[in-house]
Amino acid sequence: MTLQTPQPPPSALRAVLGALDSETALRQPAAAALRHPTGPLLPAHPLAVHVLNGPRPELPAARRTGWRFLIKDGAEVAAAAEVVQSAEGHSFSHFTAGPYLDSTVRALREAWQLAQGSRTRRQPRLLTFPGQYATALWLHNPDADPDGDLLIPLAPAPLGVAAHRARPAAELLPLLARAPLAGPLLLGTS
Repeated sequence: MTLQTPQPPPSALRAVLGALDSETALRQPAAAALRHPTGPLLPAHPLAVHVLNGPRPELPAARRTGWRFLIKDGAEVAAAAEVVQSAEGHSFSHFTAGPYLDSTVRALREAWQLAQGSRTRRQPRLLTFPGQYATALWLHNPDADPDGDLLIPLAPAPLGVAAHRARPAAELLPLLARAPLAGPLLLGTS
């Protein structure tokens, strides 16, 4: 499998860079780690964000809502910035902090390891399941049926779903549909 890192639209990158220069945006609680950086703050690892709702979720029904960038302070990921599609292209939505940051980095590493020695093309995306308070790294194969796409659930995962275990979408989506609903961990984190 080869990973094809997505290129975000220029308006998405401009929105993130604008937020990193905005004192108002940096006042958000999730941006606390960005207020006193040890080096330049750089957006990295852009991932298209897709949302999947419904009692029987299917990947073709996922709708893209924007982009999420991991924000690096030197070599460390300090936060994430999310932009949403708008009439002007993209606009900054919010910063995030919390367990999904490290989990996203770990899932990206796992995806790169899976890519070694395979010829299948995959595009990494972020897939959120608001009704289940779940997020997964979605390894989309643009050349095949979406049921063959791989999903790597991020930690914390819903009960009954193992985090950081790559599974075919056709296998994981029914588990997510049956997973008991849980409340969000903390406001402002994702």
